[in-house]
Amino acid sequence: MTTRASTRNLLIEVGTNLIAEHGYNATGINAVLKEAGVPKGCFYHYFPSKEAFGLAVIEAAAADDEAAIQALLGDSCTAPLERLKAFFAAKKADMVACEHRRGCLIGNLGQEMSAHSDVLRDALDSICRRRERQLAACLQDGQNDGSIRRDIDATALASFILAGWQGALLRSKIVRDGTPLVGFECTLLAFLKP
Repeated sequence: MTTRASTRNLLIEVGTNLIAEHGYNATGINAVLKEAGVPKGCFYHYFPSKEAFGLAVIEAAAADDEAAIQALLGDSCTAPLERLKAFFAAKKADMVACEHRRGCLIGNLGQEMSAHSDVLRDALDSICRRRERQLAACLQDGQNDGSIRRDIDATALASFILAGWQGALLRSKIVRDGTPLVGFECTLLAFLKP
């Protein structure tokens, strides 16, 4: 027998995959229900609206991603620049796994939904700010040990890096290969040198 939590989680998991593949607007509730094998009444038991469902998808995806990012960027046993390289390697591997079609779910939803839903836009902005803090902490460690330039504030660098990385992800989706990601990482690592 399926528990309430597992049904809700199944809907979120299926929704995450469909939204990552097709976008929020192109993913209908019926498609999620069909893929999950769940009756329609169950959806509205857990989510009062598609927007509430989208918010749950965003929060679940962010929680998973933030834990993975923290494991990479917060590893104090590894040098800060090596942590950054590990972060980029993991993200490039994600893009290879989806044949450069999906990109970043949070970035994709930001592009698609920021003009249409303040609720989703605010949630996405909060996630981006948390990611910036994760990255800034790693950059600050590098500034403290002298491996990363100190003339630019770590928070400003983190914001710059995440914005540039989102652009590289978009470009990678367009050309359907990892060249923009490799180019971004190489240029960034040279830029960060003291």
